[in-house]
Amino acid sequence: MNKQVLTRTDNKTPLEWRSLLKSGNRIFIGSNAAVPEQLINHLIENSDNLHDIEAVHILTLSENNWVKPENSHLFKVNTLFIGGKNIREAVAEGRADYTPSFLSEIPKLFEDNILPLDVALVMLSPPDEFGYCSMGVSVDIVSAAIKSARYVVAQINTEMPRTSGHSFVHVDQIDAWLHNDHPLPVLAPPELDKVTEQIGQYVSMLIENGSTLQLGIGKIPDAVLRYLGHHKDLGIHSEMISDGIIDLMKKGVINNRKKTFHKGKTITTFCMGTQKLYDFVHNNPHVEFYPSQHVNSPVKIARNDKMISINSAIEVDLTGQVVADSIGYQFYSGIGGQVDFIRGAALSNGGKPIIALPSTAKNDTISKIVPHLTEGSGVVTSRGHVHYVVTEYGIANLRGKSIRERALELIRVAHPKFRAQLLKEVRQHYWVPEYQAKTPTSVPELGKVEFKLYTFGDTEYTLRPLRPADERHLQEFFYSHNKETLMLRYNHHPTQMSREKSCSLVSIDQQTDLALCFTEHFDSEDAIQAVGRYYYVATNNSCEVAFVIKESKRGKGMAKALLAKMISIAQSRKIEKMFAMVRYDNKPMLSVFEHAGFKQAPEGEPDELLLELALT
Repeated sequence: MNKQVLTRTDNKTPLEWRSLLKSGNRIFIGSNAAVPEQLINHLIENSDNLHDIEAVHILTLSENNWVKPENSHLFKVNTLFIGGKNIREAVAEGRADYTPSFLSEIPKLFEDNILPLDVALVMLSPPDEFGYCSMGVSVDIVSAAIKSARYVVAQINTEMPRTSGHSFVHVDQIDAWLHNDHPLPVLAPPELDKVTEQIGQYVSMLIENGSTLQLGIGKIPDAVLRYLGHHKDLGIHSEMISDGIIDLMKKGVINNRKKTFHKGKTITTFCMGTQKLYDFVHNNPHVEFYPSQHVNSPVKIARNDKMISINSAIEVDLTGQVVADSIGYQFYSGIGGQVDFIRGAALSNGGKPIIALPSTAKNDTISKIVPHLTEGSGVVTSRGHVHYVVTEYGIANLRGKSIRERALELIRVAHPKFRAQLLKEVRQHYWVPEYQAKTPTSVPELGKVEFKLYTFGDTEYTLRPLRPADERHLQEFFYSHNKETLMLRYNHHPTQMSREKSCSLVSIDQQTDLALCFTEHFDSEDAIQAVGRYYYVATNNSCEVAFVIKESKRGKGMAKALLAKMISIAQSRKIEKMFAMVRYDNKPMLSVFEHAGFKQAPEGEPDELLLELALT
């Protein structure tokens, strides 16, 4: 085909759109930070009575002139992801269509002629000495559009980085082009607030050394990256990267050494950020860009061990259903790659699919953890897909959890002002039984992050509050005890720990009484290994303390650590005295109390000692 070349000063050989386009055709517009804006403006200015051209695209970081009302005679917009200037308003007003689709499957819509493309409008770097241009910062579905369209028209921009990977297009694939040098649009790093910082800190605690990460766009991914400075051997396999990875790659925190797919390389399909990011990916052999059908394939994502997928949501209901593309009947964004990576991470060996979101919206007036989805909202990620939901109030582990356990876990990470109402509403459906009467409470004395990591021997354990969703865990802990342990702890041989009894022990007001536990992590599940608790006695401002350690974990220091933490919390609450009743023959427990400064009191029972500790 004859190449038609147009420069800003070449008015003698104008680009004749009529030779490429007809009314009613479908065009593709380049994605994200690679929108060929000057090329589209040229089409608008020289449309020559063309009309009803369907414009298909995903997120476009641009002025998006094609969607403006004054151009409605020329373009009919069909967006596969809602975002960017004017697009959301156009969809809401019915001037544009929204077609939901997984990012991994959009290329097949082009290739299988579900959405056949007549012309692809793209932005490319200038060709190298071998005739290859680079798709630069946006390979995603641009690659498939170039291969599928009848004609390819390119805006050649020297500001476009040359990126590594499968990002190259030979000039033989281009039917016409326009030379226009223009800086790429930039996204400034978002300013982080306290809520986002807290979410980032919690999410970072789910990330083990050697993990491979997928991060989306926005404040939460940036907050997560800020808390990874002390991690080791992290990798990136993500549909998108932003400025947050630059310093971590330069420090060697992200080195991709432990990846089990594309080892040694940061893999992405597009990037958006500041000019610093665009300069970083330019001719960088350590960062490779691939088409979305490759990067977002759940099967290929799962080839990375310890794959961590971090995505956000508009709301999550108490069964774990995730709304991510609509607010009621108003479509807001799109499916994008969320389900691709959630599923891929779930299939990964040691992978963790995570939904992270603030607990509230509109200045704490609306809960984003809801008893039922807002009317009109659509489920993007099903209740079967999500393993973790993280808010600024903690981490809810949903994997393998019943509806009852899910509801209690999610209520625990909801904003405190909404917890009682959430529990009241969910009990109407009998998802949570009648005896579950108390809403989850927190232990602020443990700090902003309500758990601490301890190492006993060579094993890492987590110290955290007991939670209502631990009902089954506590039952399992109880039934693991031998008769000797039961006698020493309870002074008799209890034979049953019913659900009702277990519920009463884990559903306490943690700001009056206290119940802590040490858990050990097995795969994605925690097992209780030790429990310590005290009950507040208001009549004399004291508390009675007790603890029990799993037989196989004794002698490691758990009891000493539990008691020390409980003493510290009691002191901060201005409790005057702590006491315990301990059997005479329970030598190990007596030793722990005596080491902490407890003194034997003259009162007591025939077979028990009364030990006391003044806290003031």
